[in-house]
Amino acid sequence: YDGKCVFCRIARREEPGTALLPCEYEDLVCFRDIRPGAPHHYLVVPVEHMGNCKTLKTEHIPVVKRMMEVGKAVLQRNNFSDLNDVRMGFHWPPFCSISHLHLHVLAPVSQLGFLSRLIYRVNSYWFIT
Repeated sequence: YDGKCVFCRIARREEPGTALLPCEYEDLVCFRDIRPGAPHHYLVVPVEHMGNCKTLKTEHIPVVKRMMEVGKAVLQRNNFSDLNDVRMGFHWPPFCSISHLHLHVLAPVSQLGFLSRLIYRVNSYWFIT
């Protein structure tokens, strides 16, 4: 736990302004992005402080898979079912504003604005899916 990390504080319910969404896993939390790039823009975050996506190793594959499951589930609970019009990914350092692993879940991709299409571009130098 890093008390200076906003995502650690959110995960421990220490940020009353951030509503947590229902999540199937106790080791993950999900909430709306404060600067949404799409009508549905959620972040899925491990409760335990983890570095950015560059620190991921083979043993982290199960947690990343669970993060994606949570992303799909939150979309479906919010009546979004076209999983072909979804983008999930991580910002690649140094392009991540918070150094706590967080998966961006965006939908519908077809409605991303010009700037969001750049910021969340598939497998660019700054965003990996």
